[in-house]
Amino acid sequence: MIYWQMFLAFFIPGMLGYGGGPANIPLVKEQVVDTYGWMSVSEFSEMIAVGNALPGPIATKMAGYVGYEVAGAGGAAVALFATVAPSLIMMVLLLAVIMKHKDSPKVKRLTNFIRPIIAVLLGVMALRFFIEGYETVALAQTIIIAVAAFLLMEKFKIHPAYVIAASLLYGALFLG
Repeated sequence: MIYWQMFLAFFIPGMLGYGGGPANIPLVKEQVVDTYGWMSVSEFSEMIAVGNALPGPIATKMAGYVGYEVAGAGGAAVALFATVAPSLIMMVLLLAVIMKHKDSPKVKRLTNFIRPIIAVLLGVMALRFFIEGYETVALAQTIIIAVAAFLLMEKFKIHPAYVIAASLLYGALFLG
């Protein structure tokens, strides 16, 4: 039963998450944290932070990590397959249609309309993470990390991966 739940938890976001991995994050969070309770919001946010620091697509990193944590290697395999299955199925079934309409202005407009929705979903998720962090970690610590991250990326042009790694190190040293 756990493998079926794992499959659904990652297949559904894969079907609904138009826009790639970042669009799937709020949908996966809904399944993993809210529906099945496999992780807390804090654990999920830590997984996202580590996943963003590593190379590769975030959706498959989330699936592999959650699958392995919940159901071992089999769970990781099921979750990874479920993550890529919607795209794989749609590509096979709709390859001719996609090739015919890939440069269509209507398709490009659709993508432009969907981007703000993805931004709002990510913003809501970030707000929830902030609220959770505020409740579990001192507000001063949250502000220090946010201001330092902003300054490092915007003023000093430090790559976000290094800022995430530094934030993880700060959290491990001072918050762990």
